[in-house]
Amino acid sequence: MRRLYKSVVPVILSFIIYLIYTGSLRLYDILTGVLVAIIVGVLTSNLLIEDWRKSLSLRRFIYLVKFAFRYFLIDEVKAHLLLIRLSISPKLDLKPAIVKMPIKTRNDYGITLVSLSITNTPGTVVVDLNKEKGNIYVHWIYAKTTKPEESYKEVSEVFDEYALKIFD
Repeated sequence: MRRLYKSVVPVILSFIIYLIYTGSLRLYDILTGVLVAIIVGVLTSNLLIEDWRKSLSLRRFIYLVKFAFRYFLIDEVKAHLLLIRLSISPKLDLKPAIVKMPIKTRNDYGITLVSLSITNTPGTVVVDLNKEKGNIYVHWIYAKTTKPEESYKEVSEVFDEYALKIFD
């Protein structure tokens, strides 16, 4: 029974991804998607889901949706605008640096969320991670500071807070 509960979220995600990639809502595609999603979800649930109760938490899902909206509509836009401003200014005013930043999340999924959010945001990329000490090292194209706590607030704090709410 636990295996069935653990499979719910991977099945749903697999089905949604299948429909997005096929781009079709024909009956054949829906039935094929359900079959593929069940197979993929059951086979991967033990690898992806540690605690099925966490994966079915509505509160965590709401935080994930809030994070996605914030990330794509605020953080990405701000980063793109900064890079546009830097690239069209007559004087290329870059301040590149590799900055050590602490992170609070210790969960592998949370660390992955923080790292990918930083790396996918233009102008920053995670180059190293020290999970034991809770630090990530970020190459920042326009480093406003090199102090760990200040750079954390500037670059990764919002991602880290959401990772804690979603995964820990």
